[in-house]
Amino acid sequence: MSMELSGRKVLVLGLGISGRSAAAFCAARGASVVAADERAADALPGLDSIEAAVDLRCGSPLPDPADFDLVVPSPGVPPARYAERAREVAGDVELAGHFLAAPIVAVTGTNGKSTVTCLVEAMLRACGLRAEAAGNLGRPALELVGRPLDAAVIEVSSFQLETTQRFAPRVAVILNLSPDHLDRHGSFEAYRAAKARILANQTAEDAAILFRDDPAVWSLAERCAGRVFAFGRSGPYERGAWLDAGSIVLRDDGRELRAPLDGSDLGGADRLNAAAALAASAALGADPRRAAAGLADFHLLPHRCEPVGLVDGVHFVNDSKATNPGAACAALQRFSAPIVWIAGGRDKGLDFTPLADAARGRVRTALLVGEASTSLERALGDAVASERVGDVEAAVRRAAQLAEPGDVVLLSPACASFDQFRSFEERGEHFRRAVANLTGSGR
Repeated sequence: MSMELSGRKVLVLGLGISGRSAAAFCAARGASVVAADERAADALPGLDSIEAAVDLRCGSPLPDPADFDLVVPSPGVPPARYAERAREVAGDVELAGHFLAAPIVAVTGTNGKSTVTCLVEAMLRACGLRAEAAGNLGRPALELVGRPLDAAVIEVSSFQLETTQRFAPRVAVILNLSPDHLDRHGSFEAYRAAKARILANQTAEDAAILFRDDPAVWSLAERCAGRVFAFGRSGPYERGAWLDAGSIVLRDDGRELRAPLDGSDLGGADRLNAAAALAASAALGADPRRAAAGLADFHLLPHRCEPVGLVDGVHFVNDSKATNPGAACAALQRFSAPIVWIAGGRDKGLDFTPLADAARGRVRTALLVGEASTSLERALGDAVASERVGDVEAAVRRAAQLAEPGDVVLLSPACASFDQFRSFEERGEHFRRAVANLTGSGR
């Protein structure tokens, strides 16, 4: 695909990482760019990296989209702010799809996106391919344009997929779907429809990797124009990857490969993530044996069930990336030891009731922080003892008092971080520091 930008009037809405990237990208290709954000300039880092040719407008109402040929919204800007007035809309992922020469592996789902994106990158590199990861995991997708690549591996969110029109990945991965971002999408069906846009423009030459164990995902198979690879906890599948006796089994066109997981640091849901990544690599045409070898050197990303300390026999685990109930349920089910669970933050309008079943019998005490404390306490009911403790630092100190040797203290919030932090990363760093402080205070 290609799109002409030269000479066009472009409005970039939002000046976060993706917005700054889009403004610079469009300006470098000859567009007349206005980049706007209602926040004041001193609240927006990185503005000095934007080309002087870009007209920056900060701390004032957004310009009228109707005055521009093209609107490039940042993922955090809701369509209601521009859709009715814009002549044409293309988010950064849509632009990347137009300008990237390399085939795209696109990864979406409610949980596990970043891990699978990085797993696919690692597997393709193990095959000797020039692969780079970008997208919703932090590096803007447009940074891959012009790079000498054999494959672009892009994590895409529901917000980014909302603004796609012709985005057509060679391989599309949908990991799982559980209610998330309902404050933006309004309903689970609308959220699912946004995710399903990853499949909309695929052809018979493309492939989709779908989670066989999730009915909301697997029901999308009928929409797929190309080959469908299943992945799941147990097979066999005619085409796909599944877990069996500590290995991943991959089957494609009648050929079968067994890839042992011994020696990797992948456990629980991450083994499923590895199965999805192996299927995606094979669907792109990579040698599956060489791809599987890439697991040996792969290490999990920060803030995703990340061990951060052992204090007096208690294991402290940072899962700050668990920003919805589905992710927190998966984290709780990962451990066999008793858990002191730290949860809470900003409520995104999601149903917390599944957490009660996940916590029952596993959690010694739930320590609740932030704006969602009351809602979480109500949802947990009598399934588990709970206390409100205010913030992450206080929760870590209280957890150290409650936990016994062999226990796990798990930060897995089930909520967004924006009530007390700028990001889940900042929340995770606060947790790490609080744990480190325990060793100097004698608990």
